[in-house]
Amino acid sequence: MTKRILLIEDNEQNRYLATFLLERHGYRVEMAVDGRSGVHAATTAPPDLILLDIQLPGMDGHAVARTLRGIPTLARVPIIAVTSYAMVGDREKVLAAGCDGYLEKPIDPDTFVATIEAMAGFPPSRRADQ
Repeated sequence: MTKRILLIEDNEQNRYLATFLLERHGYRVEMAVDGRSGVHAATTAPPDLILLDIQLPGMDGHAVARTLRGIPTLARVPIIAVTSYAMVGDREKVLAAGCDGYLEKPIDPDTFVATIEAMAGFPPSRRADQ
């Protein structure tokens, strides 16, 4: 069964790259461009994994993570922050908000999917073109 990933990211280029890499490994990616639409998408159809930018318009990623963690149907869905916040203490803030993992941007296209899979506890995938 194909795993569904919800990508909550406001930057179009970041959405494109992450989606390209994940789909190439057989994942189905759904997108939200801000926090509120991300919460709506997650509650409407719970995904297998949520990739969450922290710097979002309106509702930031910390608030999104806290909101998602308060919804019983999403309690076991891994949330991984993919963020440019890389100062001392940022990782701890992300984890305290309810994320299960933290990945700094810019992402490395060569290791992104494997890193996400390891953090989410997914079995390793193979590229669709291999």
